[in-house]
Amino acid sequence: MPINDDDVRHDWCVDEVQALFDLPFMDLLFRAQTIHRRHHAANTVQVSTLLSIKTGACPEDCKYCPQSVRYTTGLEPEPLMDRESVVAAARAAREAGATRFCMGAAWRSPRGRDLERVAAMIREVKELGLETCATLGMLDDDQAEELREAGLDYYNHNLDTSESFYDEIITTRSYQQRLDTLDSVRAAGMKVCCGGILGMGETVEDRAAMLRTLANLPAHPESVPINQLVRVPGTPLADAASLDPLDFVRTVAVARILMPVSHVRLSAGRAHMSDELQTLCFLAGANSIFHGERLLTTGNPDTAADNALFQRLGLRPETACEQGRGERPAAAAPLSVDRVGHRH
Repeated sequence: MPINDDDVRHDWCVDEVQALFDLPFMDLLFRAQTIHRRHHAANTVQVSTLLSIKTGACPEDCKYCPQSVRYTTGLEPEPLMDRESVVAAARAAREAGATRFCMGAAWRSPRGRDLERVAAMIREVKELGLETCATLGMLDDDQAEELREAGLDYYNHNLDTSESFYDEIITTRSYQQRLDTLDSVRAAGMKVCCGGILGMGETVEDRAAMLRTLANLPAHPESVPINQLVRVPGTPLADAASLDPLDFVRTVAVARILMPVSHVRLSAGRAHMSDELQTLCFLAGANSIFHGERLLTTGNPDTAADNALFQRLGLRPETACEQGRGERPAAAAPLSVDRVGHRH
């Protein structure tokens, strides 16, 4: 039975997702851009800023992460920032054009006193008129509820990769624990930010499986970050093979098709992407980025570079009132895919 891209929710099977990855590149991008314009304002990009509010000394063993206490990467641990400094950074982010401010802390799971301090930060950042997001590790139902009561809009907790490849990357927490945190976030009434990392040695089938898991959650994540591995010396993945840039674009396009109304974000690794690669990603349906020179502990294009690229491409930052509003061309014919992903 054909799958119509107007059906935002669909129970995707493995063969259907793999068929999208197998499409000719131009056909895949055409389909993704067509779907993108049906659900989002064209030529707009949602802009966020990410701040590491507590850096390093994380007990987890994620092989990609320089913040793990298990690896020698030259990163100096830093304690939880004070509230005033975080709010000042949020104010600067707002003045630079960000509409969402994300706070990240290198914890396995936040403790009670730490959670209280983060909740106070959230309340003040919210008062600036910014959307708020946090990534603090695993949460239970009570912790998620406390963050929601503080005014947190989004919670980030990535799956990172497929369930079958997961144990090759992380052993200190299970895939199910990640899904349980997402359940707690949803139950508390917050929005979900959840995606993965490409270039860790996974196969195309792993990428397809990860996106299928995201697309088949009870509700699509409102934000789907697609990260390119940043190969940090001292981590086990420092010598990982380079990722084919077009494979990255393909994954962005498939994410857009599977999750039409989600914001698909170009996240870590953008500092190593050419303007041309980023342009292809925007064409494939990416419509969110992080502004600012750092993402937690890794580099990111500076604001001036992003503004210059936006100007060259005719893009502009998305406003709060545009979020979730699609611009459906009146004459657009519906598209569908069959089991092998052909257009009809």
